[in-house]
Amino acid sequence: MRVVDEDGEQLGVLDTRDALERAKDKGLDLVEVSPNSDPPVCKIMDYGKFKFQQKKKLQEAKRKQTVIKIKEVKFRPKTDEHDYQTKLKKIVKFLGGGDRCKVTVFFRGREIVHKDRGLRMLERVVDDTLDIAKVESRPLSEGRTMTMMLAPVKK
Repeated sequence: MRVVDEDGEQLGVLDTRDALERAKDKGLDLVEVSPNSDPPVCKIMDYGKFKFQQKKKLQEAKRKQTVIKIKEVKFRPKTDEHDYQTKLKKIVKFLGGGDRCKVTVFFRGREIVHKDRGLRMLERVVDDTLDIAKVESRPLSEGRTMTMMLAPVKK
């Protein structure tokens, strides 16, 4: 097996016993880094310290990532002007906070006949949020609901 010491210098191809002996003399561990290569590569290192550093890197990466949530706002085809404006403010607030927004129009009873009203409602939402949002998925009708996704525009 090919052996690399703790400083990154190659010690060459050694027998397993010799490599283990060298690691034991330095008070470190022999860790197999690349088992699929020919010959396999092992490194002399402090395995506990290595695992600790990996865990720290994972925590740091997790801290830096941003979680994007999907918020949903529901309309009906008969939603009145004031209610529409209130829900539009909510959509603007969600998009301003960096969240994606799912806009849903749901139909009850015989309202399903007037899918064009629901489509007009969604198109109106797109027009009113044109400067702060982009349409991620066009209006899609599934059963008694019509949905569309909006994503915030990067500034």
